[in-house]
Amino acid sequence: MMSNWNGTIIGPGHTVHENRIYSLKITCGENYPDAPPQVQFLSRVNLPFVNQTNGKVDPHNLPVLSSWSRNSSIETVLVEIRKEMASMNNRKLPQPPEGSMF
Repeated sequence: MMSNWNGTIIGPGHTVHENRIYSLKITCGENYPDAPPQVQFLSRVNLPFVNQTNGKVDPHNLPVLSSWSRNSSIETVLVEIRKEMASMNNRKLPQPPEGSMF
């Protein structure tokens, strides 16, 4: 089974993320799909569930990971992160310069 993935999220429209391209690293451990994957942003982003030192997503602060189901997928994780970017709480958060990396 493939355990290391690269992901890309295109920032949602009408937000500070619009047209930005975010790169992520996704690692599926030996217990996947029973346990959620580890997700880390490589591109700098300011979101409440992303560690601002290393880009790692805190699974306790992102519902799709905290309530993980083996029926969920990597696609589900990426779609839910994009939805969080567009949420009222996150859509206008100040962001680091485009193209900066962790």
